[in-house]
Amino acid sequence: MVTVAVDAGGADLGPREVAAGASLAAANGIGILLFGPAREIGPVSAEVEVVDAPLSIAKSADPALAVRSTPEASIVQTARAVAEGHAQALVSAGSTGPALAAALFNVRRDRGIYRPALALPLPIPEEPPVLLLDVGANVTCRPEHLVQFAHMGAAFAQAVIGLPSPRVALLSNGEEPTKGTPDLLSVHEQLAGAGGKGLNFIGNIEGTQVTERIADVVVMDGFTGNVALKLIEGVSSRTMRLINDASMSSWRSRLGGFLLRPAVQRLQDEIDPEGPGGAYMLGLRRVGVVAHGRFTRRGFARAIEVAARGAQNDVIERTRAALEEAGALRPPRDLAIDDEDLPDAPSEPPATVSNR
Repeated sequence: MVTVAVDAGGADLGPREVAAGASLAAANGIGILLFGPAREIGPVSAEVEVVDAPLSIAKSADPALAVRSTPEASIVQTARAVAEGHAQALVSAGSTGPALAAALFNVRRDRGIYRPALALPLPIPEEPPVLLLDVGANVTCRPEHLVQFAHMGAAFAQAVIGLPSPRVALLSNGEEPTKGTPDLLSVHEQLAGAGGKGLNFIGNIEGTQVTERIADVVVMDGFTGNVALKLIEGVSSRTMRLINDASMSSWRSRLGGFLLRPAVQRLQDEIDPEGPGGAYMLGLRRVGVVAHGRFTRRGFARAIEVAARGAQNDVIERTRAALEEAGALRPPRDLAIDDEDLPDAPSEPPATVSNR
């Protein structure tokens, strides 16, 4: 049985909601170590082991400093449990910054990885999700980082999303291989050549094609990814509000809205940000998931289930093997954490498309 360490600190609805999600996941045969304030967590199922950790650093302005100076924090204890082998995967209900910092200092980068990436499955109605990475862990990236992101994303899409040969693309300002920044041109050349060995690399795509399922995995730097994701979220949220407003604008519209309600509800369910379970920290020695703080118990249960699936399907080993085959691993040198290794993560994880 796979055991998942869960940090209950930082959730908008409180630790009790995270605990309820943990109980739902435990009912499906997943072992849970739940770190958080025991007094606020309340009753849980017998399969969930609660570790009292009342201190949260989810709102810390300096995640790296907070992780270094607060070893008793819930997210630090959660990451340490994974590093020490008490659990095989990590789920955080708090902010991305502390979760990434705690994972880097404890779980550590996997062998040969330059930078971890934050990957998020973007829900697409009636289709498998499109995996976007990086969506915020690294504001600036070198070409070798993006090459690794392509392999990490493909391995994750195979192991967790279940796509046998995921199509991998670079997000650029044109489909032609000559479009993009100098770094993107270098990445394209590498992925189209020996650096893309084992990948189903299809080249560049534009922003308008991200939601058209032309590619299954879309690679970009964290700055571009975070802006693109928030733009998609904003447009989707605004569109759903306009549909709801239009359906109430007159008695005819209200009648039409009543008839369309089941179809609109299905669409909202399909693009529900809780469905994918959150954003995934790829490039670590264990699977890590950052659920959005506003999730309900359903979203937290989903995050735990997908983290467990990643551990069961050995996504870490599959990623390492793919990178090794392509010759894309970082040259051997000390793997100590330094300032260059620390991602510049947003204070909140991306929420994906919102239907609220």
